[in-house]
Amino acid sequence: MYDTGLMIGHFEPLHLGQMRSILDAAGQAKTLHIVIMAHPSPHPDFTITLQDKARWLQMACADLPFIHIHTTHEIELPLHEHLYSTSDDVSIDVATSNAKLQRLMDALSLSAETVLFMAENHPLTRNDIQEQLLLPVVTTPLQSEFDSYAIARDPVAHWSALHPQARADYTKTVAIVGGESSGKTTLVHKLANYYGASFALEMGRLYVGTDLGGSEVGLQYSDYGPICLDHAEAIREAKANATAPITIVDTDFVTTQAFCEEYEGRTHPFVAACIDEFRLDHTIMLDNNTPWVDDGMRSLGTPEARGRFEQRLLDIFAHHDIAPHMIDQPDYDARYQQALQFIDQHIYGKTL
Repeated sequence: MYDTGLMIGHFEPLHLGQMRSILDAAGQAKTLHIVIMAHPSPHPDFTITLQDKARWLQMACADLPFIHIHTTHEIELPLHEHLYSTSDDVSIDVATSNAKLQRLMDALSLSAETVLFMAENHPLTRNDIQEQLLLPVVTTPLQSEFDSYAIARDPVAHWSALHPQARADYTKTVAIVGGESSGKTTLVHKLANYYGASFALEMGRLYVGTDLGGSEVGLQYSDYGPICLDHAEAIREAKANATAPITIVDTDFVTTQAFCEEYEGRTHPFVAACIDEFRLDHTIMLDNNTPWVDDGMRSLGTPEARGRFEQRLLDIFAHHDIAPHMIDQPDYDARYQQALQFIDQHIYGKTL
């Protein structure tokens, strides 16, 4: 058993293979220091920060006190994994690696007896190079069923390999919005079942049941803030427990603002802030051209009221620079098929 070990990686995304390598290294060192580097070529579809990656590993290792997490903006330290295509010709500058390692060790107050953990297929594990490295190298077994290069290039296609702590940052939110009786909630449940996805329910309707006694007669301006807070928490929880690369959201903050303007005659600044702060990735808007059904909580059933509310939604979307994808088929199954096509294309990358 070594006293101190060091492992360096991008961890973008953190996946189960990397976690197994971490556990293997932790079994060989009394203390393991993991250094997370900024990625030199981050995936264009996902905005991942060093803090995101630190949080993933901190949470994953929360009950392993002998593992310590660090971050660095350096991008040329010797990685644990060989994260390149096998066809790439990777040059090895041992002198540069040693200089950067020394600065890192000084910053972390690590001793010269620290061992550097690397995957057994890494070029730096060659005997002739190991002899020149500042730190002795200890290898971890190759996790052959997890291709870090492929996972980094297409996290959606390798969803099952992602560590649960990282999935919230790799699932895309899709809001289903529209006027009353447009089929939003039914579509949400159909999509969630189709993709095996987590979902966040409409909070306004739930709030009426939990805080207003089941009727909107007591709804007032001061209720719209709590409704948004509840909705934000529901979305956060759905993403934290994401079961698919898509997380479905029943209505959104724009819809809450539209109801506030409709019923209260004024814009709510906190709701407006939520629209901008808690941005959803995609919005599917259902045209108000389906039969209106009175369920006891709906009041905008006339053609004039439905048209007015739909235009209000569009105006608020435009004000906040949100471009919803409009589904205008009046047939419910046709709407479902249109939603599937949009999601398959924009999230799963399938060509039509």
